Amino acid sequence: MFFKKKKKKRDTSEEADDILQDEKLYQQGVATVRGLIAPSALRIEASKLQVSDSLATTVFVMAYPRYLNNNWFSPIINIDFPMDIAMFIHPAPTNIVLKNLRKQASRLQSQIDIEARAGKVRDPLREQALENVEDLRDGLQQGTERFFRFGIYITFYAADEASLQKNKNEVITVLEAQLVYAKPATLRMEKGFVSTLPLAEDTLNIGTNLNTGPLSTTFPFVSANLSSNDGILYGVNRHNNSLILFDRFNLENANMTVFAKSGAGKSYFVKLEILRSLMLGTRVIVIDPENEYKHLCQTVDGEFVQISLGSKVHINPFELPDIPKDERPEDVFRNTVASLIGLLHIMLGAVSPEEDTILERAIRECYAVRDITDQDDFSKIAHENFPTMTDLKQILESMQGGDSLATRLEKYTEGIFANFLDQSTNVEIDSQMIVFNIRDLEDELRPIAMYLVLQFIWNEMRKNLTKRLVIVDEAWIMMQNEDAASFIFGIAKRCRKYYTGLTTITQDITDFLSSRYGKPIVTNSSLQLLLKQSPASIDLLKETFYLTDHEKFLLLESGVGEGIFFAGPKHAAIKVIASYSEDQIITSDPRQLLDIERAKAELEQ
Repeated sequence: MFFKKKKKKRDTSEEADDILQDEKLYQQGVATVRGLIAPSALRIEASKLQVSDSLATTVFVMAYPRYLNNNWFSPIINIDFPMDIAMFIHPAPTNIVLKNLRKQASRLQSQIDIEARAGKVRDPLREQALENVEDLRDGLQQGTERFFRFGIYITFYAADEASLQKNKNEVITVLEAQLVYAKPATLRMEKGFVSTLPLAEDTLNIGTNLNTGPLSTTFPFVSANLSSNDGILYGVNRHNNSLILFDRFNLENANMTVFAKSGAGKSYFVKLEILRSLMLGTRVIVIDPENEYKHLCQTVDGEFVQISLGSKVHINPFELPDIPKDERPEDVFRNTVASLIGLLHIMLGAVSPEEDTILERAIRECYAVRDITDQDDFSKIAHENFPTMTDLKQILESMQGGDSLATRLEKYTEGIFANFLDQSTNVEIDSQMIVFNIRDLEDELRPIAMYLVLQFIWNEMRKNLTKRLVIVDEAWIMMQNEDAASFIFGIAKRCRKYYTGLTTITQDITDFLSSRYGKPIVTNSSLQLLLKQSPASIDLLKETFYLTDHEKFLLLESGVGEGIFFAGPKHAAIKVIASYSEDQIITSDPRQLLDIERAKAELEQ
């Protein structure tokens, strides 16, 4: 009895210890990070595995070409579907590698000598292999080269097997295009999956011997270099801190489009470019809808032209420009008539084909009444001798079918908008910087004023060949009208011939790109700048500029003055940086502007 009681007591103690140990293991298992993030289950098959609701498969690189270009792995990094990539670099002992290379060199030299004594034709491949071995031995011996065993594993995911197979084929095809060959890790999917997890465990253990040079080309984080020996500083490359420095006039065209949400720094960037371009002798003409360029213009002694209903500044759309040397008077006359018809479409709204014909006849009659023909030397005609909108209205009233057009035109000659378009031109462009300000115009008149000013600028471009920038801020205003959008697209296509770069700036990306001329203007611009974007427009930008998901999120998370800068085929993440003096001139921050005005007032006192 005593023996049995003792045994029972010991059994109870052991059971208690076991329970405590199990509880301890349970608590430890629950508390580990690996246990918290691990999938609920894995289903492993020969060619794939299932992780929760996703399918995954792994491929490994097995062979490389003789030569590898820098950044050859970038196309894989930028493929737009989820994947995990692991690179394992195992250094090899130099003394062992040298010993093996010496044996290899002896074997190759012996084979070459044997074939030479036998009178056989030399084998260039074997001779090249010997030369490569000797070069590698020299590099290892001198310490300029190292030897590594290198493995690349790629695990990609998909919701179904068809998508998984498509993704795998795309990766293998991209690699094979560069003579890099990959194979699926068949029957070793679990090891492949574990190897690409962030555990630093090379359980797959499949590698290729590479020395330092070829291995360095696999570095995946390579950013475009947008530096040149001339031009202006646009900003700093956020990826490698290099300077984004070049001349936009050295590209196939000098046009630029700038897209950003309000307050992201688009006007700040453009004003900084203007200030730095002025120092290199470039002329600048700006259409300013919001009075943002006045301080800059006054600082550089530019000409600030304010256009409003009560302004004394006038531009007559009927005025014919001086004839360029390589153009005929009849072509200049015809282009002016076509531009006038486009302007009238904006002013009058919907115009039928019959009314279009009447307008053209009336415009030609206006010039005929003033004794102006398409064969005259327009430079000898005084400003006041050109017809005006009042002349057009009077002629329309006298024409059959023109009464309705004359009535709709009346508000621009006698009504609320009188004197805006009905006066002779009194604007002269002599300064290095000219700003046309239309802030005080009614919303209805803004697209008309922008069209009119652009037509005036276009005539100046054709008359005087000089290096210049034309800045159209809030360009979406013009893109809302078909004729205005067509006109600005025509300038974008043709301004390169006149040594001019057109910059279009907009914050309303949807309105700009929804026009059928929006995307052609973008494609005819060698430079594009995308700053911080709103979630509502980012998908449209992604589709237009073929952005990756990483670039999409970069634009959503960028700060003021940060974004992506495109220059021809290259692009890089940019941060716009100005000096203190430049910032005081170009800032749009109301607080800074008040401080500057206060400081000026104190100095004047």
